[in-house]
Amino acid sequence: MNQQAATDKDEPRFGRFARNIRSSHDQVAQVLGNEILSGVIAPGEKLPQEAEILARFGISRTVLREVFKTLTAKGLIVSKTRVGTTVLDSAHWNYFDADILAWKANQGFDMTFLRDLAEIRVAIESAAARAAAERRTDEDIAEMRRHLAGMRDATDSARDFAEADLQFHKAIGQASDNALMRSLSAVIETALMASFRMSSPVNEAEEHQTSVRGHAQIVDAIEARDGERAARAMRDIIGHGVSRIEKSTAPGKRGK
Repeated sequence: MNQQAATDKDEPRFGRFARNIRSSHDQVAQVLGNEILSGVIAPGEKLPQEAEILARFGISRTVLREVFKTLTAKGLIVSKTRVGTTVLDSAHWNYFDADILAWKANQGFDMTFLRDLAEIRVAIESAAARAAAERRTDEDIAEMRRHLAGMRDATDSARDFAEADLQFHKAIGQASDNALMRSLSAVIETALMASFRMSSPVNEAEEHQTSVRGHAQIVDAIEARDGERAARAMRDIIGHGVSRIEKSTAPGKRGK
């Protein structure tokens, strides 16, 4: 098996990170978006002239206009008559946008951004767990336990563990019966993808057991309709994930 095939085998099939055939619009938006996020085209700089972009990607003006609309909606650029198209400061970038999060994840995260993600997850998912404890149905509990079992059984597959983990957290969002909480699943997906790539609990038996046990405490509390305990268990499991990444990236741990 070659290296790429091995990577494909191990990589979680998260929606925003799946390798698939994308349209010309998607490909160009991703390339330009990545160049903006990475600083290749810095805030305040103008994008290349239209003719240059058309020649570079071999696309039509119609496709390019749609790309610009997409990047504008994400807060990355602004177009003005007689001025051109300029990259906006990062304060305008919509980091809740699923594409921006995916592009950022594919570039790699530093610990500062990972901690930012964790803080948002604690705020959102703790509230979701609390709401789920009040509103959950028996079907919701069965769905959570099904994915918990998937995590428990994934003793030698980081990919299977990550996918079950994602579905577990999505099930809690569903049980919260809050449309806005469910719509922020891209934040969870991105955080879990970053966690998978940097440090999977499956790599160590004790870490695997700790993670499964922590997720079990969440669903136990939701089933018992104990909102405060569910929120606390959610905070603990998110904190555990961040701590695991910090340990794995500490000096002397890289490459092990």
